[in-house]
This record gives sequence, C-alpha cells and structure tokens, in this order.
Amino acid sequence: MLLLRIVGALAVIAIGSGIAAYLFTGDKRFLRLSARIAKYALIFALGFFALLFLERVIVL
Repeated sequence: MLLLRIVGALAVIAIGSGIAAYLFTGDKRFLRLSARIAKYALIFALGFFALLFLERVIVL
C-alpha cells in the first residue's frame, strides 16, 4: 500500500507540474501530457479498486 501511495503522489506531482508548465509556457503538449497521466492513473486506480472489491466478494 505504501508503494501505491508513493505512485499516487508522484502522479499528482506530475499532473500539477504539467499544468504549471502549460500556464508558464502556453505550450499545449504539457496539458496533453497531464491529461494522459491523469487518464492512466484513473484507469489504474479503478482497476485496483475493482480487484479489491472482487477479493472481498470472493472471500464472502
């Protein structure tokens, strides 16, 4: 779980840095990179929570 928290924190930092870089430079590629990181982080989180849910259902 500690590893997941570290990866989540790094994803948030990367997204925030991309948005800040977009605001400073106006270059759209930073915004696209932030959106891509957010999309994959959300997919990963939903998959992880689905596995946790299935684990609880199977044990019951």
